[in-house]
Amino acid sequence: MTSQNKLPPAPGSKTKRKRIGHGLGSGHGRYSGKGCKGQKARSGGGVRPFFEGGQLPLVKRLPHKRGFTNIFKVEYALVNIESLKVFEPGTSVSPEELRGARLVKSLRKPVKILGSGEIDRPLVVRATRFSKVAKEKIEAAGGQAETI
Repeated sequence: MTSQNKLPPAPGSKTKRKRIGHGLGSGHGRYSGKGCKGQKARSGGGVRPFFEGGQLPLVKRLPHKRGFTNIFKVEYALVNIESLKVFEPGTSVSPEELRGARLVKSLRKPVKILGSGEIDRPLVVRATRFSKVAKEKIEAAGGQAETI
């Protein structure tokens, strides 16, 4: 058994430094691994990243950003009055009931009732906003549209 201080390094782990420009016998003489003359053979030579040889670069070919994003925009959870048929006549429908009936995913967004479809039962609907048509249809069916 050999001592730890006499263990040889693993084969291939120790390699000699590449000495560039030290004669033809070194294998890295004459052009020093840079090929013949040209832009890439010069000191500091080469093209910048993303240069496409003078062709209009991809960055310039893509359209620019346009317009703006309104940071005050309010996103509503939308519910059509057609889907309120799951509730019994005379029920008070609030955002919590809509969540329980899985008509609204989460209570983080304010609820807006839209007027698509028909409603045939009187309901007391409480929501953040109503479309004009939705309010008319709910009241025409004998219900109430209450804004929270």
